[in-house]
Amino acid sequence: MKNMDTPNKILIVDDDRDIRNLLADYLDNNGYSTVTAAEGNAMWTALQNHQVDLVVLDLNLPGDDGLTLCRTLRSKSTLPVIMLTARGEPLDRILGLEMGADDYLPKPFEPRELLARIRSVLRRTQTNVSSHSGEALQKLKFAGWTLDLTARHLISPDGMVVSLSGAEFRMLNIFLEHPNRVLNRDQLLNMTHGRDADPFDRSIDIQISRLRQKLREDARSPQIIKTVRNGGYVLAVTVVVEQDA
Repeated sequence: MKNMDTPNKILIVDDDRDIRNLLADYLDNNGYSTVTAAEGNAMWTALQNHQVDLVVLDLNLPGDDGLTLCRTLRSKSTLPVIMLTARGEPLDRILGLEMGADDYLPKPFEPRELLARIRSVLRRTQTNVSSHSGEALQKLKFAGWTLDLTARHLISPDGMVVSLSGAEFRMLNIFLEHPNRVLNRDQLLNMTHGRDADPFDRSIDIQISRLRQKLREDARSPQIIKTVRNGGYVLAVTVVVEQDA
């Protein structure tokens, strides 16, 4: 377990040396420890050599781009990722979230905005871990599916492991914590993004659509996560908590 007195270590992956140095200095001065990398190979080396708590990952990199690196990282780890890009198109954000990013920030941006995003993502991820520390490991069972809270993945009714992005895991966990309760988009945004929620953010609908695909739902007539007209969404199944010995 991480020593609470040890500063969180942030890995900054960006091929622009000036940006790397600027962000590293700013984060170092605001209570974090940083390590930097210019491209994918250096990123993997840094992850092997350091106990990193969060990755700030540029989308446009030489060699493997940020989306490819994020997807590969997510297949191996639940390490939080904030993606940066010079392109502010909504499609880039959608792709980043689908590849497993926990948040997304278009360039140019103020360093203090990135600092706020880092604090928010770490608060969400570390709160989730600490909420289960000291307890027996839990699995949430619903409609034949199992959400493993430790491995942070789904297990299908036929025993197949289904990987989830950090955003998808949080979203499903929220529904499982509030079964048979209608949650509107504003509530879901606040629960997943807290004070940093953007009232015009449509990522909620995108994430729910992706969850339904992974839950093998019929998009025209979903039975697990149902749409409530003019209300929001509801997890319409029973949830059973299973504790490992």
